[in-house]
Amino acid sequence: MTAESTEYPTLTLPVLPLDDEVVLPGMVVPLDLSDADVRAAVEAAQAAARSGSAGAGDGAGGGAGKPRVLLVPRVDGTYAGTGVLGTVEQVGRLSDGDPGALIRGRGRVRIGAGTTGPGAALWVEGTVVEETVPDPLPGAVTELVKEYKALATSWLKKRGAWQVVDRVQQIDGVAALADNSGYSPFLTVEQKVELLETADPVARLRLATAQLREHLAEQDVAETIAKDVQEGVDKQQREFLLRRQLDAVRKELRELNGESEGDESDDYRARVEAADLPEKVREAALKEVEKLERSSDQSPEGSWIRTWLDTVLELPWNERTEDRYDIQGAKGVLDAEHAGLEDVKERITEYLAVRKRRAERGLGVVGGRRGGAVLALVGPPGVGKTSLGESVAHAMGRKFVRVALGGVRDEAEIRGHRRTYVGALPGRIVRAVKEAGSMNPVVLLDEIDKVGSDFRGDPAAALLEVLDPAQNHTFRDHYLEVELDLSDVVFLATANVLEAIPEALLDRMELVRLDGYTEDEKIVIARDHLLPRQLERAGLEPGEVVLEDASLRKLAGEYTREAGVRTLERSIARLLRKVAAEHELGDRELPFTITPDDLRGLIGRPHHVPESAQDPAERRTAVPGVATGLAVTGAGGDVLFVEASLADPETGAAGLTLTGQLGDVMKESAQIALSFLRSHGAELELPVTGLKDRGVHIHFPAGAVPKDGPSAGVTMTTALASLLSGRLVRTDVAMTGEVSLTGRVLPIGGVKQKLLAAHRAGITTVVIPKRNEPDLDDVPAEILEKLDVHPVTDVRQVLDIALSPAEVPVSVVA
Repeated sequence: MTAESTEYPTLTLPVLPLDDEVVLPGMVVPLDLSDADVRAAVEAAQAAARSGSAGAGDGAGGGAGKPRVLLVPRVDGTYAGTGVLGTVEQVGRLSDGDPGALIRGRGRVRIGAGTTGPGAALWVEGTVVEETVPDPLPGAVTELVKEYKALATSWLKKRGAWQVVDRVQQIDGVAALADNSGYSPFLTVEQKVELLETADPVARLRLATAQLREHLAEQDVAETIAKDVQEGVDKQQREFLLRRQLDAVRKELRELNGESEGDESDDYRARVEAADLPEKVREAALKEVEKLERSSDQSPEGSWIRTWLDTVLELPWNERTEDRYDIQGAKGVLDAEHAGLEDVKERITEYLAVRKRRAERGLGVVGGRRGGAVLALVGPPGVGKTSLGESVAHAMGRKFVRVALGGVRDEAEIRGHRRTYVGALPGRIVRAVKEAGSMNPVVLLDEIDKVGSDFRGDPAAALLEVLDPAQNHTFRDHYLEVELDLSDVVFLATANVLEAIPEALLDRMELVRLDGYTEDEKIVIARDHLLPRQLERAGLEPGEVVLEDASLRKLAGEYTREAGVRTLERSIARLLRKVAAEHELGDRELPFTITPDDLRGLIGRPHHVPESAQDPAERRTAVPGVATGLAVTGAGGDVLFVEASLADPETGAAGLTLTGQLGDVMKESAQIALSFLRSHGAELELPVTGLKDRGVHIHFPAGAVPKDGPSAGVTMTTALASLLSGRLVRTDVAMTGEVSLTGRVLPIGGVKQKLLAAHRAGITTVVIPKRNEPDLDDVPAEILEKLDVHPVTDVRQVLDIALSPAEVPVSVVA
């Protein structure tokens, strides 16, 4: 072992404090003597050197005869526990002209107690720290020396300090190599103090190596980031230069074409100022123009602002069409384009009449609201709800826009998307107004009952504000974020099923029911509207093919059974295609008149032959236990058959069995019907004593179709009474009504649709509850003339009307 240590283990030295600075052994640093503490320490050392007292002599690395000081780091007013013996090499002036001293660090000194000495400096006693290194160096230390030199060389080369590289490579001592890191500018004061206080040279070199390695890693990351930033800046600069060149080219082209000069933001400002916008909308648009002027060409916000401004400028903020106040003319347009539908025609006529009177009295706008309307057209498919909206717009002289809501599940489809989203658009209501080009169009909200909801919100809830006359004058779309007045819009909402419309939404609309067409109305529609349209589509001239009214009546009655006329129109189209094809094949001469007898040869057999037209033995009611009821479905009114049977007492289990996909309410109605017959069997002269031992089975055909509701109560009671008594139910009788345990017949809904369905099915006698008698006012007079309607209050009256005398009595007594 070879020791590198001082000959004087204990020294008395003046303290030279270093604020936020550390000097390690081997370093040579200039110090400013204008600092009082520095000047006091140097002067005290010089005085001690002249007198040959404490501090004289050689030790701690040499410097014999030179003034000596103790360089101690002072961090936040606190002295470190270890200092460095420094010799004052030279006193003179620094490069800036101030007095200074050049001091060399010699070795570490562990600071002891304070003592007295000459001058104003602080004197302390210190012990020289002995530093020992193994000789020869172990392999691990040798590798550590190589690693430090390699790291230091790499760092110095990056800074271009080639001369220092050679000096570092020439250092052989482990302690000197470790202390050389004191020159590193990237080390903090705390890191340098840690190096100073580490007495073991090998540990100190390992610490210096770790600090240098960490700094180089940070420097690599910083260089990578700086390179990426520089590349981005270079790209932006290239794009900027190219855009400037493009602007210059456009400017030259404008000058060649004689166009006025001005940039895009100036163009938008001029367009906003020239547009006839409401005051608040103008303010919002000008704010966006200011943002556009401040944003750079590369900013994505610029494209969002331009799209928003284009949308706002394209909206018809103050454009309105003049309503046609010719009430008679409007009514004539509706009558010419649609047969029937008197309720809707009357409502539109009333609306126009009220609008005319309000306009004459100067009441066009009251409290910011105008006189719009919100109507809900509810009825089965094919009755003309959608086409009626266009006719209403035609009658009023307004623009017409259709908004399809079927299958819409996103609330943003109604209210619009927030502008922060990519591809944001205004909602369908705003787009409808924009498409119409006026603020008072007729907007048809088609299939409003088909609106759904999921995780994206409930569009039906968003429609609450749109369809509320008290709120829609300040409708705010999420994309526009400015108020849009919808109070002058006529909204027509169409739906097939009333129950599918949320109650809160239905409360905001005026309900108009379209219950379907009578047979006479279908003939008029087919003759005046459907046939001319299909003749044109089939490439036939008017008069080349003629359909007699009797043929149309047979088509409507036996080939189609529907509330609307869609299937009827398809049947007419099929007829015309058949005739056109036969003419092209040379099998048919034109003109040609289609008679009822020709229908079967052209389009086959009828699909819906009335029960009354069938052979008596083939009718459903040809056996006891089958009754004809009336029901309402999504496709309008329909005829519903009820079949009842009794199980054999030896094989069948007692109880009630229900089949046909019945809902809970209909199952309860069956229980009530059975209970009523059990309790009143003797009164009705029915053999019901054996019902408790035999199973009762009630079936509703068309088992794949779900059914529910209380209106089949009297039908089930009649079917069971027919089964027990053996009396057949009359073929020409259909019935509807809810039954109670006491036999009362309670009111139901959909009377008009049910009577229309009975008429289509060839029924001539209908039994309805007495309390539904006022609903007969809605049934067309020509239908009432062909039906024998019996309002009843008790199920006994129903049985008297519906059951025919029994030819062969049937006993159910066990």
